[in-house]
Amino acid sequence: MTEATLTPTKTIDERGKICPYPDVDTMTTLKKMNKGEILEVLIDYPLSVERIPRSAEKNGHKVLSVKQVDGPVHSILIEVLGNK
Repeated sequence: MTEATLTPTKTIDERGKICPYPDVDTMTTLKKMNKGEILEVLIDYPLSVERIPRSAEKNGHKVLSVKQVDGPVHSILIEVLGNK
């Protein structure tokens, strides 16, 4: 599967939020998702752009991409691997 063909199962918009909210929201959402599903996180807080991928991988998930999409906004795609 290439990045161009990835379709997120769920998208959460964390723009305008600061730590720890984007990180906590992302990890909570990942826990509710099924293995193989893909979460897209839209984020504009620089520390969370760094922390979310690290936390996701630490919790057994796979970070598929982190890319800047518009100004400070980044899209993080995470495949759920550590659940159910």
